[in-house]
Amino acid sequence: MLMFDLHCHSLFSDGELLPSELVRRVEVRGYNAVCITDHADESNFEFIITELRKVAGPINATSSTKLLCGIELTHVHPERISGLVRRARDLGAEIVVCHGETIVEPVIPGTNRAAIEAKVDILAHPGFITRQECALARDNGVRLELSGRKGHSLTNGHVAKLALEEGAPLIINSDGHSPGDFMEPDHARKVGIGAGLSSEAVEKIYEDNYDWLKGISREL
Repeated sequence: MLMFDLHCHSLFSDGELLPSELVRRVEVRGYNAVCITDHADESNFEFIITELRKVAGPINATSSTKLLCGIELTHVHPERISGLVRRARDLGAEIVVCHGETIVEPVIPGTNRAAIEAKVDILAHPGFITRQECALARDNGVRLELSGRKGHSLTNGHVAKLALEEGAPLIINSDGHSPGDFMEPDHARKVGIGAGLSSEAVEKIYEDNYDWLKGISREL
């Protein structure tokens, strides 16, 4: 069974685990890959990407779960998102996530659209994303997240419904910060089914996104 999580946090931001322990925690759950996407703005994103790239080689040489280097742009003003996306990619971020307009945090309105226009890889927990934004996500290849995290998951059904209607790609992630946040493969699939997807549609999400990941990482 394919399993990966492309949105989680280490102690480089507000997570509890070193990258090595985080990878080990999901390795025993049978994950194919994990991407650490620590919270960042201009103050720390260079540090995070540099340190993740430094540790990814040793981890990937010894772990069956492959570590990808990512970043999550968080509470960044919409006008600054596109520039930070370009800089993060230039520094070597394999996956760029943007903290979307979740209903449980005061994210600046317009963040969802700015992130989609900047062609981030994943728009995390995008709350009450609009139909027009879903169509733009489809056109720009931006994956809309169904979240396993408390609070952020409250709008999963809305996101899944509009994404399916508009043909926007979906992805299921934990937004994990602590050991108990990382999902078993069966539980992650229940997140998708709970959002209104069929089991077949959930499996296709994993298959399609794994094909995409293989084009990003030579480790897979």
